[in-house]
Amino acid sequence: MSSPISEAAVPDALRRNPVGIFLVWNRRLHYYLGLYLLFFCWLFALTGLLLNHQKWEFAQFWPNRVQTRIEREFREPEGATDLLRARDLMRQLGIAGEVQWPNVQPAGGPLSFQVTRPGRVVEVKADLATKRATLQQSDVNTWGVLQVLHTFTGVRTTDVSNSRDWVLTTVWALSMDAVAVGLVAMVFSSYIMWYRLKAKRRWGVVALLLGCATCGAFVVGLRWFA
Repeated sequence: MSSPISEAAVPDALRRNPVGIFLVWNRRLHYYLGLYLLFFCWLFALTGLLLNHQKWEFAQFWPNRVQTRIEREFREPEGATDLLRARDLMRQLGIAGEVQWPNVQPAGGPLSFQVTRPGRVVEVKADLATKRATLQQSDVNTWGVLQVLHTFTGVRTTDVSNSRDWVLTTVWALSMDAVAVGLVAMVFSSYIMWYRLKAKRRWGVVALLLGCATCGAFVVGLRWFA
């Protein structure tokens, strides 16, 4: 028997009314979104597994990081603000990423900040008097890059001194928003296709209730356990 969710199973007459059009496009949306989001889902599944088992030896990326210390000369950085001067300095030094400022910038001391991107962290200390900068660079392996991508947003909610200022961070954050919205759309489209399979409704309801109960136990129930 043909599946009622397949396009071939939708009669021509039904396809010409809003319900039929919706059912056809719901199915198309489901599998095209699934193909687009496939590798994003794999990425977050793998990195979530690594974050949950950080004692695995191959996942110990930070202790195995490669550190490099470099000293470079630079011209007087241009800009009316510390961020603009830092950006100009980064262009001169050939580094890119999200600028993270320390809580306190030492008065009369070097211009100090951190540049972060997945896989690399650079501590910059620029002496504006001597025009020499010290770069302390830390590079991590592929596992480190994957783990950072899982939580990389460029900002921390508790850090009011920093804001998102790298365009690729913004692009990544918007991509993650799109992934979240896409997964929600896929879930709702799957509910519609499942409901149209009358023979599968009973076990579908069981699976749905079990999923809701399990998730609810963690979201709500854990607060009742000391």
